[in-house]
This record gives sequence, C-alpha cells and structure tokens, in this order.
Amino acid sequence: MPSNNSASSPKKKKGRRARLLVILLVLALLGGIGYGGYWGVSTVRASFPQTTGTIKIAGLSGDVEVKRDDYGIPQIYADTDADLFRAQGFVHAQDRFWEMDVRRHMTSGRLSEMFGESQVETDTFLRTLDWHGVAQKEYDDKLSAGTKKHLQAYAEGVNAYLEGKGAEEISVEYAALSFTNDYKPEPWTPVDSVAWLKAMAWDLRGNMQEEIDRSLLTSRMSPKQIKELYPAYPYDRNKPVMDKGGVDPVTGMFDPKAEPTGNAGAPDTGTGTGTGTGTGTDPGTGTGTGTGTGTDPGTGTLGGTPADSTGSTDSTGSTDSTGSTDSTSPTDAAGLADAAEGLNTQLSSLSETLDTIPALLGPNGNGIGSNSWVVSGQYTTTGKPLLANDPHLAPQLPSLWYQMGLHCRKVSKSCQYQTAGFTFSGMPGVVIGHNQDIAWGFTNLGADVSDLYLEKLTGDTYQVGGEQKKLTTRKEVIKVAGGDSKKITVRSTEHGPLVSDRSTELNKVGQKAPVSNAAPDRATGYAVALRWTALDPGKSMDAVFKLNRATDFASFRQAAKDFEVPSQNLIYADDKGNIGYQAPGRIPRRAEGDGSLPAPGWDPKYRWEGYVDFDQMPYEENPERGYIVTANQAVVDAEKYPYLITADYGYGARSQRINNLIESKIKGGGKISTEDMRTMQMDNASEIAKLLTPYLLKIDVSDPNVREAQKLLETWDYTQEPDSAAAAYFNAVWRNILKLSFGNKLPKELRVEGECLSVRPADSTAPDDELSERVIECGQRDADSAQPDGGDRWFEVVRGILKDEDSPWWRSPESRNDKATDTRDELFARAMEDARWELTAELGKDVDRWSWGRLHQLTLKNQTLGTEGPGLLQHLLNRGPWNLGGGEATVNATGWNAAAGYEVVWVPSMRMVVNVGDWDKSDWINLSGASGHAYSAHYTDQTDKWANGELLDWSFSEDAVETNTVDALTLSPAGD
Repeated sequence: MPSNNSASSPKKKKGRRARLLVILLVLALLGGIGYGGYWGVSTVRASFPQTTGTIKIAGLSGDVEVKRDDYGIPQIYADTDADLFRAQGFVHAQDRFWEMDVRRHMTSGRLSEMFGESQVETDTFLRTLDWHGVAQKEYDDKLSAGTKKHLQAYAEGVNAYLEGKGAEEISVEYAALSFTNDYKPEPWTPVDSVAWLKAMAWDLRGNMQEEIDRSLLTSRMSPKQIKELYPAYPYDRNKPVMDKGGVDPVTGMFDPKAEPTGNAGAPDTGTGTGTGTGTGTDPGTGTGTGTGTGTDPGTGTLGGTPADSTGSTDSTGSTDSTGSTDSTSPTDAAGLADAAEGLNTQLSSLSETLDTIPALLGPNGNGIGSNSWVVSGQYTTTGKPLLANDPHLAPQLPSLWYQMGLHCRKVSKSCQYQTAGFTFSGMPGVVIGHNQDIAWGFTNLGADVSDLYLEKLTGDTYQVGGEQKKLTTRKEVIKVAGGDSKKITVRSTEHGPLVSDRSTELNKVGQKAPVSNAAPDRATGYAVALRWTALDPGKSMDAVFKLNRATDFASFRQAAKDFEVPSQNLIYADDKGNIGYQAPGRIPRRAEGDGSLPAPGWDPKYRWEGYVDFDQMPYEENPERGYIVTANQAVVDAEKYPYLITADYGYGARSQRINNLIESKIKGGGKISTEDMRTMQMDNASEIAKLLTPYLLKIDVSDPNVREAQKLLETWDYTQEPDSAAAAYFNAVWRNILKLSFGNKLPKELRVEGECLSVRPADSTAPDDELSERVIECGQRDADSAQPDGGDRWFEVVRGILKDEDSPWWRSPESRNDKATDTRDELFARAMEDARWELTAELGKDVDRWSWGRLHQLTLKNQTLGTEGPGLLQHLLNRGPWNLGGGEATVNATGWNAAAGYEVVWVPSMRMVVNVGDWDKSDWINLSGASGHAYSAHYTDQTDKWANGELLDWSFSEDAVETNTVDALTLSPAGD
C-alpha cells in the first residue's frame, strides 16, 4: 500500500494549484447541476500518482528506483528483469490506467461493459475477430518462457497499483463513469498486454479499405476510370527504399547486393502481354489481348479483372485492349447491374462497420504512415549514425506513446535490459528507441495482409471445390452495462470469420454479386469471410524483447524475424557505425489473384499458399549511398522482386522529399547534424503545390476578389507554414479541384456522410443530358476516410491527366452560380473562385488576415468521454486547438482529409532524433505528455513544443538521468 508521503516537487505546485481551481469549478458545476452532488479537489487529486517517497509492492526482490524529470518522464532502475517489468507495469498504471483499461476492453470486445448499449455493435464485430482469443493462443502456445515471465511480472506490477484503490482513485474518468453504472476495474492479465498488438495490427492491416473502395467504384465507373484513380507507383521519380538487391535464384535467399531477380521462380507480378478473360464492372464480359500488370491474368471476380490485368470491359462489351468481345445479353446485363448494386450496398455496409471500430492509430489507408531515416557517420557531423523517426498516427489524448527508460543497474543474465524510448502503456518493453548498443525505428510497410473471400453457404456448410465443409461456430455473451446481456454466434470458414454476420445488411452480402460463370449458384447469397495474418497466433511479443536486447545487426534481424504482425519497415544503427534496414512480417503468397478485390472462397486456387520466407524478405546493411529512407513508399521495384508485398504502397511524396533533402545536404562534402535532422522533420514543402501553382497562375481571372487571392501564390515558396495565407488559399483550391473533378463523380459510398448531390441513377443507361432522370444521393462515408482524401495517390492521379486539357475528369456540371466546365483551365478557374469564397466565409474577406494554421487546427480529444461525453466533460478532458503548419503528404505530416475539411486527422505522434553512441545528445518529444490525468501538470506539457517543432533532451546515462531528476520514488518489497 502507498505510504503517506505524496509530496511533489516545489516547482510543480504552483501550476497544479491553478489547474485544480479550474477543475474544481468545472466539476462542481457538472456534479452540482447534473447529479445533485459536488466533486471536490480531492476527487481530482485522488488519482494523481505518488512520485516521491516510498511505496511497498509485493513480489519485488529488491528496491526499484523511479526517477522522473521535469516532464514527468520516468527512468526505472532495477536489479532483475522481473523487478524492472513489474515496476514498468506499476508506473504505466500510475499515469495511464484508464487508457489501458479502455484499450483492453476494446481488444477483447467488451466495451459495452464500460459504456453500455452504444458499444454492442462494435463489440460484436470485435468478438467476431476474436483478438483476445488469438492473443491467448499466442501466450499459451507461441511465446517464449522468458517473454511470459516478463508479461506476468508486468501484470503483477499493474495489479499492485490497483490493489486497494477505488475507481475514483485510479482516474477521474471512473468518477464520471460511476454516474451511469457501477463498473469496477478488474485485475490485469498478461494476455491483456499481448492483445494490444492485435489492435496495432488492425490499424496497420494494409489495403482492406482500398479493396472495398475499388469494388464500390464499379457502380459508377468503368475499369479504365478506376485504373486512372489507382495509378502505378512512380518508380522513375520516387525512389523505393532499396535500389539494389534481389532473391538469389540459386540459394532462394534475398541478397542485398545481388542484381534484381525479377519474377523468376514466383507468381507473375510483372508487366507483360497476354490473353485473358475478365468480368467487367459494367454488364459485359470480354476476352482480349492486352498489356498490363497483375499477379494473375486469369478470371477476375466481383465485377472487375484482377488489378491491372488483361483488358477490361465496358458496358458495351468492348475492351480497353486490342481484341474483340461478345457482350452479354440484355437480360444478363440487367442482372449483373443489379448484382453490382447489391454488392456495393453490402461492401458499403462493411466499410461503415469498419468505421465503428476504434482506430487507435489513425484512419486506415493511404494517410497512416510514418517517416524514418538513418544517415551513416560518413555524412554526419558526429562521425556516427543519426537516426530519426516520427510515426504518423491519430491525434489523441493522452498520446498513444509513453516515454520511459528501463535500466538494469548491472546488465547480466538476471537483468538483461538497458534501453529507453517510446512504450505503449499496457505493454512491457520499449517499442521504438535505443539501448546501449543499437537504435531502431518503425514505419508501416503497408503490406497486403488481409483478403475478403466470398463464401457459398448451404445451411451450416460452405463450398470449397466440389465438397461442402462444416462451418466452425462458437458462442459469445456480451455483457452490457445497464442492460441485458447479448448472445451472439460467430461463424468461420477455413479463410476466417464471417464478417458478413455482423450487420443486418452484410448478412445479405453476395446475394447478387457479379461473379464468373464458373461460380456456384448463389441461391440465397454469398457470405464474406476475412483472412488476415493477425488472426493466426504469432510471436511478435517475443520480437519486442529481442529488439530491446539486440547488440548488432545480426541480432536485430533475428528480432525482426519474430515481428510477424503488423508488418513494419525497421531501420537500424549501431555504435560501431553500421546502418541497416529490414522488412519483416507475414506476407501472404497467393496462388491466384493479387488481393486487390474480394476472392471466390469456393475456388481452392485462391487459397493462400503460405508466407514469404523471412530469408527472402528485403534487407540491406551499410548501402553505398550512405543513408536509408523509409516513409511508406515502395520497398523494392515490383518488377524486380518475385513476390507481391502490396499493390497499394504510399506513392512516395514524403520519402522522395527526404531523399532530396539528404542529398542536397551532403552534396559537395556537406555533413548532417542532429539539428538538420530535426529541421527535416518539420519540412512543410508541398509537392502538389509545386506542380499545380504554375498552372493556377496562368489562369486569366477577371473577378478582382479572386485575383487578389491568386496574387498570394505569385511569390509563394510552396511551404505550408502556420501563418501562410498562400498555403491556406492553395489548399482550399486543391480541395475544390478534387471535389469538382473527382469527388462529385464518386459513388455515395465513398463521399462524406451527409453531403448530398443531384446525380443520375447509378444503373441509368440513358444519355447524360438535361432531360435525363436525376436523383438525390447523400454521402455515407465517415469524414476521416472519405474520398478524395487529397493524399499522394491523388497527386499521381492529377499528374497523370494534368497535360490533357480536355480530359473527361475536368468536366463538371453547371450549378446555380457557375457554368459547366469542360477543360482543365475552366475547372481550375471555378475551383479558384470557390476557394476564394470558402475562405472568405471561414477566415474573412481580407486575404492579408488569412493563415493556414487558422484552417488547419489540431484538437486533442480524450478518446472516450472526450468524444462522446457531456459537453462540460469534453471541455474538462480535451485540449486545443493548436494552429499547425505542414499538411497532407508532407514530411511534417499533419494530415487532413480534403473530402471533409482542413482539420488535422493524423499527426507525427512523436518525434525522435537519436545520436547513436553519444546517447545523451539524443532528442525526443511526445504529442501530449506523460500523464493521462486531466489537469496533471504533465497532461499536455509537451504539446506546445511539439507544435513548434522543438525537441526535449533525452537523458540515458545514469549521470545524465540523475542530473535531470526532479522526483524520485522508491518501490520496495512488501514486508521489508
């Protein structure tokens, strides 16, 4: 139990006292008016952690020191691994237990136990995926004995903190929750920690959203149009991570110095000419000879050919390639049109279901990513490598990350860790950081690790080839706070759980889905199953501890081998001067199809054949160029690597900008400093602005108000600083270009929810003229994931048509105030006018008072009561706004979705620059602060510096830590 000593450092008292006065007023109002009672300062302070003195904990073998600096960042010192991780669990719980508790209820599909009926739908989907069940299997069957001991010690530390505490003593959110139910936290378990990796993998799962979107687009667009909206990766302009290497045809292993092997010995993923058959998205099937890129030039499913495969078919039966086709009959055409509409309804429902799942890391898709790069000592002012990392994730309060140092007083077999960096509260170890020998960073690889399968059901069986297999079923009970429990049945096929069972619309999925003539009779319809690598038990938790202990590139790669999900780009540097890169993870090998569209589950050819061997995965050590950049771009040229990693990489705008910055700095013998690395992280240059602005300046503008805005662009350097009026105007123009040329043409399932347009019916075959039928269609997509989002995929889409002044994409219908547009310049002129008046409404008429930061704001929100709670409670828990620079697909990636507005929806969730070997000269910053307690001095004490691009000193050595220690807490064995 805690001792009576709960003193805080003197320098903190003044700030805390002022904050407590504010919270007292707010809580008194909330409690007094809303609930007939009053909360006091004691309610708020009850959950603040003790950070000085002594606390006795059962299970410790010796004293553990917890030294916190002026930002509340703890450094833990112990003599055994068990004590170290027990203390980590205790300290995480001190600062972040509410966050930990919500997260474990999410990963186990038990949010309804905390928040009631509103979370039942989310819980049913999460129970269907069974993250917690898979985590339990990992713990039971896969993880090493050492990892289990660490997880158990961590759980004991968390529970030591919880012991004897009422909910209100743990976090103020529990006090608020107590007004609606009698929820009480339960003990932490090792599996609760393991399950967190499933949530991480879900948000980084790859191209499932793109797979859905491509299918949804078929209701209004031809295969040719869809292909234009998903252009090929620009290898000639944006470099992949690796410029050399390939799989050795003799050894079958990846050789980073070998000449690229192409596609020898693996499924065809290259470009070639061949004859194939594909079902079109519009009513018509055709056979033609054409040139394209695809993993299988065979028969496509669900209304389209395999991505970039042989010739596509339009509604008249013609193909985009050279060849002839025979169109289907009018009756079949009508049936296929109905089928496509039925499929789109169900896929839209699936997309909406996915939107309800809490996204801990950010909007899934092209935006979620990260920057990391490492520069060899030959090009640095220190003579040793410098490594930078900033993962781009959803803004939330508290930050996803928790900074911490884990130190064995003496590294030995019984105490193996000397590491520091960014941790996840609820999970032991350091996720990103360094130890005494090496440093490492992560970015999302973006591998395609999930597929949707259509399943032909008959009763309690499903078809595979010529046989019927029994569905696997299990029962689940969802407990609901303040309500009756709900019973559900989860059904699965060999491919995975039936996600179509989790929606009243999804249970009809595939009833009319367009499929090949070889498909089985649809009868009452097809179900949809999810195949996803994270649903197979793995050893990623082992990898975390191995990374923390690694001493060289060989042991780093051994750790990476176990990092199976989520698939990440790992960069490396060590104090001997070496740098390196490894792409780990389970990458499926598909015998048929490329994962870009749902697959026919009844056809055994579409089963996964296993995974790419780790020895065949790309890696490199000490490349000749002297640096490595990963920012979600392609890893290797797809035509020079035998396995498909994904067809949906980011398009490389950020990565190429970083490459260019490094190359310009080292040109002529220049050297890069830690300050240069920090400055690069804050680079705000806009690639799309550099491309489009010269065209915008050539537009002859007659309206003086619009001309006044256009002049802002004349001297602009394309950087998106918070105070830039030009950046505000350009981004508004860009948003309106996207809306007019693409957004208003997309099907309702991809547009922002609630935005309504008068359009032709999706199944109309009448000419598009003034007499054609019109209907009102309203968008259905959550704002954070609506299209066009304005990311670097859309940079490439626009680049591809920019010189074609008469492209059909430039056509937009007339409105009440505007004429129709037929050419690029007409559409640009209209977008410039629309942007002018949009900003007039948002920022005022005086363009000199415009600024990008006033449009582009960040508000940090508590991820539970701060988004769904009463207004006063949201005011209590949330912070902001901050006016930010940066933008979409810039290095300083403060992302915004152009379909929805300018609000910041993902951010560099932390930044670090590691000075390898001279560890105390490293720097770091978190998005918020160490504490999850509202009105703690450390709730958001790093955010202002983060917004300004500043970094904090990162102490690592014992002397440096001691010098910067403000609060010292001793954890002692109970009974001493």
